[in-house]
Order: sequence, then structure tokens, then C-alpha cells
Amino acid sequence: METEAVMQHLGLVCVSFIFTAIFGLLLGIIGYNFKRTRFIILWFVDILQTIPVLALLGIIMIFFGATFRTVVIGIVLYSLLPVVRNTIVGLEQIDPAIREAAIGMGMTKRQRLYKIEFPLAFPIIFTGLKISVITSIGIAVFGAVVGGGGLGYTINRAIMIQDGNTLFKATLALVLMSLAFDLIMGLIEKKLDYSKRRGSV
Repeated sequence: METEAVMQHLGLVCVSFIFTAIFGLLLGIIGYNFKRTRFIILWFVDILQTIPVLALLGIIMIFFGATFRTVVIGIVLYSLLPVVRNTIVGLEQIDPAIREAAIGMGMTKRQRLYKIEFPLAFPIIFTGLKISVITSIGIAVFGAVVGGGGLGYTINRAIMIQDGNTLFKATLALVLMSLAFDLIMGLIEKKLDYSKRRGSV
């Protein structure tokens, strides 16, 4: 199994994660601040996850061709839901008394969001980011169908030529990648949760 395939897969996941975080947080904040748009945003990201991955990639490929970019767009669209939902939930669960105190201090809505609300909600938001990363590792496998490369290509090729050894190694690499991301982000998640509980005492 080529090291290049593993690096391509990691590249797909990392690039997709950056865009998922940006757009997911943005949509979540919009949904939190503007109640009328919340249903539409949540409906949209929820619908995206009901579409089969290959079908979604096929639709995107019509516009962008069989490229790395097509796979990244597909992963981002498919991974938005946990980030958007956790951002809204995290911000909504903040104690109203904290908001009132911030208002009493003369903070604007934007200042309250970035200085008070977002930091307090971040442990919950981070959980959504963690879920999206783990999800994207599996989704990236389908990227081989539209020219994305990565471990998906290695697995498909191994199946076609019945190369059990390569298939096992590629599958093991995927499992180890998922476990590594889950472990690292899980440790960060626990630290954030501990800091939040300690700060509330």
C-alpha cells in the first residue's frame, strides 16, 4: 500500500475539515442569531445527509468534474450537520443570566457572541467538529469514484484485482486513522469539558 494514498486521504480530510468548520460555524451562528432562518438551515443540512454519498458526489461532479475539489465539496456538505446543530445547541444552552450580565456591562450583540457566548459553548461545538472529522474519514473513501484518490482508490483497486493483502492494509489504515483522530480529539474534548465545569464552580 502506497504512503501517498494515506497522505492523499489525510489531505482530503484536513482540507474538508477546515471548510466544514468555517461554513458550519457560520451557519450555526446565523441560525442562532436569526430564529427565522434556523429551521431552513437545519432542514438544509439534514437533507444533505439523507442523500447517498455517491449520488451527492455524482451531482457535484456534473459541475466541477472528477477532481479533488469535487470530493472536498462533497465531504463538506455531508459533514455540516453535526457542526451546525452543535453550534446552535451550544449557544442556546448558555445561562440567560450570563447574557443579562453581559448586556448590563454594555456589551453589543457581537461582543457577547465572541467574548462570552462562543467560548462558553465551544466544548459542545467541538464535539460537533469531532463527529464531522470522523465522518469525513469514511466519506473520503467514496472520493475515489470521482477522481479524489486516497485510500478509496487503493481499496477499489485491491477489490478489483482481488489483492487481499493490500485490501487489509488499506482498511487497517482507515481504522487506525479514525481511532487516532477520535483519541486525540476525545482528549481535547475532555479537557474542554473539564475546564468548563471548573470555570462554572
